[in-house]
Amino acid sequence: MQKTSIGRRNFIKSSSIITIGTVLAPTTASSFSILPSKPELSREIIGHGDYRYRVEKNWGNLNPKSHPVKNCHEMVVDSKKRLFMLTDHPKNNILVYDKSGKLLNSWTLHLKGAHGLTIHNENGNEFLYITDPSNGRVLKTTLEGNIILEIKNPQKVGVYSEYMPYRPTETAIGPQGDIYIADGYGSQFILQYDSKGQFIRKFGGDSFLQPDKFKQAHGVALDTRDPNNPTLICSARIKNSFKRFSLDGKYLETYYIPGAYISRPVIDDDDIYSAVCFGMEKGNYNLMMNKGFITIMNKENRVISNPGGSKPKYRNGKLDLILQEEPVFKQCHDVCVDDDKNLYVCQWNAGGVYPYKLHRV
Repeated sequence: MQKTSIGRRNFIKSSSIITIGTVLAPTTASSFSILPSKPELSREIIGHGDYRYRVEKNWGNLNPKSHPVKNCHEMVVDSKKRLFMLTDHPKNNILVYDKSGKLLNSWTLHLKGAHGLTIHNENGNEFLYITDPSNGRVLKTTLEGNIILEIKNPQKVGVYSEYMPYRPTETAIGPQGDIYIADGYGSQFILQYDSKGQFIRKFGGDSFLQPDKFKQAHGVALDTRDPNNPTLICSARIKNSFKRFSLDGKYLETYYIPGAYISRPVIDDDDIYSAVCFGMEKGNYNLMMNKGFITIMNKENRVISNPGGSKPKYRNGKLDLILQEEPVFKQCHDVCVDDDKNLYVCQWNAGGVYPYKLHRV
């Protein structure tokens, strides 16, 4: 099975900044990694169709005394194939791994609520965008952790009234460098700024019933699968939905995923991946803890696989309720896809576990 997995991965592979903030000095810390001599993969295969995986739970394990994590919130991959993982432990907000699980680097901004992590290539230079809903901060940094831009709180520039909460959860960067901020734990708007941090517009807002509004606008991503018509995909977690908007904030459509309290959308090739943080169970259709899984949608925006969850079924064009089927995960908060189409899963409120790796088979 391992030989087949490697073959698949090889096949897929063939087909001037002014620092205004400071961070702790980065450390090379591979000696703290707890790595097995070879990957210890689960016997069970999770997922469906061509999107099936074996789980490596100890892939990202480190020494918790030197590199503790509280919640592993999000992960991105850079052009050098390094994996940047964001945690809300102020001792090390960023852990940098290679694909084998070796720790390459770590640094911190001392953020106690670090939540959203986006990477963007700007004229050949890569930058990270980090959100912290606990203090309303949105930061643009170098890959080494130097802050080069901070977006002003909308309450302080007249965009929000003083009574409107602002707790940003995610960012996306548009084709012209515009910055879109999802206020997912606050007033449920998507706020659009130019690349210099000047406010342009906001759209969305808070409503259970109106289709162009949100309940927990947890994530936002630029969807470039149609290169001639880039759009925004936004999470409405409590509505179990993704919502599509134009780049100037016009509502277009909704994709309903019953049973899935989704996190942010992650675009990879023609697919959308999302970590499901909460779920349901038969006979109890309320939001439930420890019911996480991953959901994957294809180019037609149909669910095609649910690793850890039930097999997707459509009846008369409508998706059946999806439930956790295998108790692999507790609360999935993000999923990252590497160039071999393996997945890395970050979890919230899961006992301080490090990311899992899902090896595609």
